[in-house]
Amino acid sequence: MKASTFVYPWDVNGDPEAAARIAGLGVQQATLASAYHSTRALTPRHPRHRIVTAEHAAVLYPTDSRWEGRALRPYPAGDWAPGDAFGEAAEALTGAGLEVHTWVVLAHNSRLGAEHPDTSVVNAYGDRYPWAPCIAQPATRAYLVDLAVEAAVRPGAAGTELESLGWYGLQHLHAHDKTGGVPLGDAGMYLMALCFCGTCREGYGDQGLDADALAAAVRAALEPLWRGAPDDGGWAGVEKLLGAGTAAATRAWRDETARTLQETAVREVRAAAPEGFQILLHADPVTYHVGANPGVDPEHILSVADGVVVPCAGGADLLTPFARAREDAVVAANFPVVSAMGGSPGTLTADVARATEAGASEVRLYHAGLASDGDLEAIRSALAGR
Repeated sequence: MKASTFVYPWDVNGDPEAAARIAGLGVQQATLASAYHSTRALTPRHPRHRIVTAEHAAVLYPTDSRWEGRALRPYPAGDWAPGDAFGEAAEALTGAGLEVHTWVVLAHNSRLGAEHPDTSVVNAYGDRYPWAPCIAQPATRAYLVDLAVEAAVRPGAAGTELESLGWYGLQHLHAHDKTGGVPLGDAGMYLMALCFCGTCREGYGDQGLDADALAAAVRAALEPLWRGAPDDGGWAGVEKLLGAGTAAATRAWRDETARTLQETAVREVRAAAPEGFQILLHADPVTYHVGANPGVDPEHILSVADGVVVPCAGGADLLTPFARAREDAVVAANFPVVSAMGGSPGTLTADVARATEAGASEVRLYHAGLASDGDLEAIRSALAGR
């Protein structure tokens, strides 16, 4: 079973031992960030630094002329990833015998929302989510598609993994996050993810909904949750809070918006890529879920892309709908392997076995650059025993 680990360029650049160390884990591929959101990252083995602060979402390579004169355009990285940081790291990893695929984060960009607030998701209370571009807006969709193409098809890359290619919502680990005081479940998170920007208000109208009445209904539905009532969770919980007909109409608008964006982005990436270039999406098999692994319909997405990367921190159950949808698709089980961040490298052998039974064809490991030496040794042992 093919295995890949996620890597940042700053894990590799400036460390002459990094590429060989990553290859020595027993992986065949490195999924290397080419466009990434803001972060503060540990680099426990780097000879020059221990902490890298990526101050804002940025591309980790020089952009081309496609962005000239456009208001929405990717931001260059600062001194945390200067020049063609991706290209430099890709060359080192390829030299160590690894296949390199790009790792592209799309609809997750706090700086874009801060500088262009009209692009952001707006909830039923009028609060903007600057980290979450509204994927229904035409200009934002055009920006995301072009970013997907440019950041995915980098020289030397054999494929790409597109993250956050769909709706984002309230879930976001923001700086000093203080949003967990009232536990919203699946249903509450869906309602808090509904967007009420001008484009989405028109979209609800096309589904027969009055946007003002819908926003009021969402606020009324959420009120018991703010007061501590239990969230029944799941789509049945959304229908209970909002009403089945209204809930279905909101989902119709959002599902179609995400589907058409995904179709367009994959089509354009494929058109720009060399033959045999692999295109995977980070995905969840429940269409109304939002975030870095946005919800998709398994049959539909696997008719568009070559496969999916599926979060498996909570177990292997999310793999099965994708495995059943298309037998020859890539279904990559994504495991966190940084023990201090909640990962479990010590159980990786058993986790991979369960994922294989559930239909996984490949493995992804998050994340070689962040892991301790002990975590890396556990990964090596697990992969050696496959």
